[in-house]
Amino acid sequence: MARRDREYPLDLYKLGLGLLVFLSPWLFSLSYGPARIDSTVSGAVIMALSSAALVAFSDWEEWATLVVGAWLVIAPWILGFPHAAAMKIHIGVGLVVTYLAGLELWLVHYDNGGRSV
Repeated sequence: MARRDREYPLDLYKLGLGLLVFLSPWLFSLSYGPARIDSTVSGAVIMALSSAALVAFSDWEEWATLVVGAWLVIAPWILGFPHAAAMKIHIGVGLVVTYLAGLELWLVHYDNGGRSV
């Protein structure tokens, strides 16, 4: 379990970011239907994956979170968001979630924490 102590806060951050995306249609009064649906679904998926990683870590959870984060970055162009707030939220949170998932995968697989191999 000591190996997961460094990565545990990253899952909490992703859980909070997922909650932000999930609540963004109500917090920022997003009116465009696809932006509302994508925010709700993507936020719920990020929260579910982060919660699962908090309970029992597995690589697939981080890879899936990485994919959902990348989706948040490209979704405004694919879904054609006309609402500037939705675009900023999706891109900003998507970049941070993608970074945190990639960092967690790197810490688990490549950073030995100063220990000799």
